[in-house]
Amino acid sequence: MQITFERTGGFAGMVLSVVIDTSTLEPALAQQIRLLVEAADFFQLPSVSPSPQPDRFQYQLSIVEQNRQHTVLVGESAVPGTLRPLLDWLLQMARQGH
Repeated sequence: MQITFERTGGFAGMVLSVVIDTSTLEPALAQQIRLLVEAADFFQLPSVSPSPQPDRFQYQLSIVEQNRQHTVLVGESAVPGTLRPLLDWLLQMARQGH
């Protein structure tokens, strides 16, 4: 599974991003991310949420897994509860420079 994540916007306009290939991760970490993707029901989420708001974050998340590919663009105020744990995990990875 290949994951591309980017957070833009906010007061400072800083961009945080990370690209993760689960085949390069330790098996336990790869399993953790797989479970987060499944719990979010990621491939069933709508591609675009309502318009972004000023000074709020916007998230773009693309996942490619075998024959499936899906991209979600969502504003901070419209993040589905099921997607929040996955976004939090990806933000942590981006901050750590993975």
